[in-house]
Amino acid sequence: MADLKDFAEQLVNLTVKEVNELADILKEEYGIEPAAAAVAVAGPAAGGADGGAEEKTEFDVILKAPGGSKLAVVKLVKELTGLGLKEAKGIVDSAPAPIKEGVSKDEAEGLQKSLEEAGAEVELK
Repeated sequence: MADLKDFAEQLVNLTVKEVNELADILKEEYGIEPAAAAVAVAGPAAGGADGGAEEKTEFDVILKAPGGSKLAVVKLVKELTGLGLKEAKGIVDSAPAPIKEGVSKDEAEGLQKSLEEAGAEVELK
């Protein structure tokens, strides 16, 4: 049982880049689609906080504005969400718009940091 707890902790602490790499591995080597992988990775984070009803465990990452470097933000949204270029551009063009919903605090903060480094204005809800 301790091994599963360690594994769950490792999943929860993955960076956005590591989650994307894990999704690619699951898709290429095991035939599991990235959307299913994102749910599987986000699942332990939400389930691990049963006793902490006071602390918010799920966050929405909202793109408020793309900033001056719109192309870089579109590319980053495409990479972070696994969407196609057209869909990612649509999200950026329709800002304010949600990038990801119901993600763990760590993942939300990682997404926020990445997007802000690309010049976007981001809000966590």
